[in-house]
Amino acid sequence: MHLADLLVAAAVLGVVSAGMLTVLDESLRVYTIGAARAESQQSGRIAVERLAAEIRTAGLGPRGAAFAAIAVAEPTRIVLQHDLDGDGVIAAPGEMITWQLTGETLRRDAGGGAQPVVDGVRSFALEYRDTSDRDAATADEARTVVITLVTGPAWDLADRSVVTMYSTRVRLRNR
Repeated sequence: MHLADLLVAAAVLGVVSAGMLTVLDESLRVYTIGAARAESQQSGRIAVERLAAEIRTAGLGPRGAAFAAIAVAEPTRIVLQHDLDGDGVIAAPGEMITWQLTGETLRRDAGGGAQPVVDGVRSFALEYRDTSDRDAATADEARTVVITLVTGPAWDLADRSVVTMYSTRVRLRNR
């Protein structure tokens, strides 16, 4: 009789343990997805805020300085210029800042190499508008930049993409 009781107890313990491990494994998976989603959202928000702030101050320098605020205006790349030391020449570190999408990583280069700002970028688009809010023909005509950034973790939750989209319009203050 004792052997039968022991076998029943071992079977019940095995079933309960398997159930507990399944619940713990699923909880860990959901936590990991949630943490990646939060990281993706925070990184995307910070990237858009930082890029918007740098676009607003592009062209900063002494009055009458003859340099373009936006040196390059491409759909996934922008080069901004600031005359931080006031000498009228864009040459010092940090005076030329490049933002560009490389693969799924948005990078910023202020003279020390292209540093990653946010990973998991699903799409990144820049639109350049003139004073009449039409497409700017050249980088020098751009007065407003529309930023659209879509981020998401590397995997899907329940076969649904979990993405976050950020979009903002930024007006150049110094042009």
